[in-house]
Amino acid sequence: MEQTFIMIKPDGVQRGLVGEIISRFEKKGFSLKGLKFMNVERTFAECHYADLSAKPFFTGLVDYIISGPVVAMVWEGKGVVATGRKIIGATNPLASEPGTIRGDFAIDIGRNVIHGSDAVESATKEIALWFPEGTVSWQSSLKSWIYE
Repeated sequence: MEQTFIMIKPDGVQRGLVGEIISRFEKKGFSLKGLKFMNVERTFAECHYADLSAKPFFTGLVDYIISGPVVAMVWEGKGVVATGRKIIGATNPLASEPGTIRGDFAIDIGRNVIHGSDAVESATKEIALWFPEGTVSWQSSLKSWIYE
């Protein structure tokens, strides 16, 4: 089974969207394998967004991620990276379809509520960074009702 990294950003936490976001992934049939409610240190945020360090918005992005607590999660399931991105919606909320998290709850790209891994490779890297201790190994009793 594939895994992905999902982070509810400070605006999503402050707006009380944590339960709604978790519910959307659970209702789809994905399994939660790791969850942390935490404040992010600047150096950690810079490491997470290292691939964007040359972008003009990098400093603002780091400042935003450290501005309040986030919810870091690992979700598992068949095609969870690509499907998770569809559930989340386009990076620019104004381009996100209604029914997606960003389409329903965000307006500005700088306050787009949630981060999700964009590929299996980046998911592996992000999970290792955010969950160095590993994730919880368990299987839902609903698995046979979700997968053939």
